[in-house]
Amino acid sequence: MLASILPSTTGDITVLQILLCTATSLILGIGAASVHMYRNVYTKSFIVTLAILPVLVQTVIMLVNGNLGTGVAVLGAFSLIRFRSVAGGAREISSIFWAMGIGLATGMGYLVYVALFSVIIGTMLLLLNTLHFGQNKTAEKSLKITIPENLDYTELFDDLFEKYTYTSSLTRVKTTNMGSLYELVYQIMLKDTAQEKNLIDEVRRRNGNLTIICGKVATNKDEL
Repeated sequence: MLASILPSTTGDITVLQILLCTATSLILGIGAASVHMYRNVYTKSFIVTLAILPVLVQTVIMLVNGNLGTGVAVLGAFSLIRFRSVAGGAREISSIFWAMGIGLATGMGYLVYVALFSVIIGTMLLLLNTLHFGQNKTAEKSLKITIPENLDYTELFDDLFEKYTYTSSLTRVKTTNMGSLYELVYQIMLKDTAQEKNLIDEVRRRNGNLTIICGKVATNKDEL
């Protein structure tokens, strides 16, 4: 049941076999794209590419079936694509590998195998994302606090940071409003994201209810 439906050489492949493999690639590619869209940020162009990628890979694999020289040439062409594209996030890369795996399997005729493989992978991805598996309860934040000029900021919030954070460091001090206010920027690692509001409320009591901004630390989206 898990055997290939294709012969060992490209010249013996029939039109019916090509259509069957192509239909399987399209269906599984759309399935992989649908799983990628679940609770994720994406673009239409990426989803369309993800859905059609298995068919493209399948076509190439069918062409090089049984031809070692052509296979090496195609491998070199695929390696060049890496240096002409921007690296994505971990989820984007895993979806691309999944789509390419579908194309490789259908290109070799292992339709039942790749269908079982895709069902297992898709189910696990949906389940793990639904259960928030691997989600870190700690969070690195950038905390910007405005205080009056008459307050000594040196150890003003140390006890609060010790209570709510694992680490904290003052990264910048800036005067604002003609020097009547100080703007402090801290880099903090919260012990629990659910306690963020409590931290802000306690800071408000000490800075005279002046402006407080708490947000994510800027990161490069191209990195994993």
